[in-house]
Amino acid sequence: MADFPTSDIRVLRETTDGVAVLTLSYPARRNAMNLALSELLEAAVAEAVADPEVGAIVVTGEDPGFCAGGDLAELATADAPTLQRVYAGFLAVAQCPLPTIAAVNGAAVGAGMNLALAADVRLAGPAARFDARFLPLGIHPGGGYTWMAHRVLGAQGAAALTLFGEVVDAQEAQRIGLVHRTVDDVVAAAVEMGARAAANPRDLTIATKATMRLTAGLDTQGAAVEIEVRAQAESVHSPEFRTRLAALQAKISRS
Repeated sequence: MADFPTSDIRVLRETTDGVAVLTLSYPARRNAMNLALSELLEAAVAEAVADPEVGAIVVTGEDPGFCAGGDLAELATADAPTLQRVYAGFLAVAQCPLPTIAAVNGAAVGAGMNLALAADVRLAGPAARFDARFLPLGIHPGGGYTWMAHRVLGAQGAAALTLFGEVVDAQEAQRIGLVHRTVDDVVAAAVEMGARAAANPRDLTIATKATMRLTAGLDTQGAAVEIEVRAQAESVHSPEFRTRLAALQAKISRS
């Protein structure tokens, strides 16, 4: 297991079945996001993306918390450039070309909500809890939170959590669409899910995720077809497709 130590603040990495599990570890503050932890997470994501054996990334927190928010002592004196550096960790997850899963094992508060929302998919364990908590602390949301919350929850859901301070547990988070599903062992479930993505051709997965981002903002299916057709035509002439097609045809002929 590789790590990136800074005092008692680390991001642990363990790779299983092509899935890099990145675990925030700041036990004294329940994995609160400060400058050091943000920089370590950014570096860990970059290292995972650079590893050709990694096909998906899971982000979680050291039990019992996921991420307890931002470091309030740092925030109290932060200017705009400092805040941008704090955002770097979860922006690395949001901008990651590989599929990403947030395995929310405990409380996701403030910046922890940002980290969870930054992932492509969120899974929640029994102890998961989601609490935006920006306004009650007198802090304006940052890091793209308002955009992510609206995209995931819609206008009403985003308002309920952000403006009205609703705090939701795992079951309610699933009901309102904040998480994909709730599971007993959230990291194991996330690795199992990530392994399915990692089993696909890596370049094809990266291209498909990029296409999904492009087509999400389009108004018509026809416009999406025009974007997809070029990428699909390229993929059907790839060695990966030929190899997998031949294997499938051989399997069918034997049955």
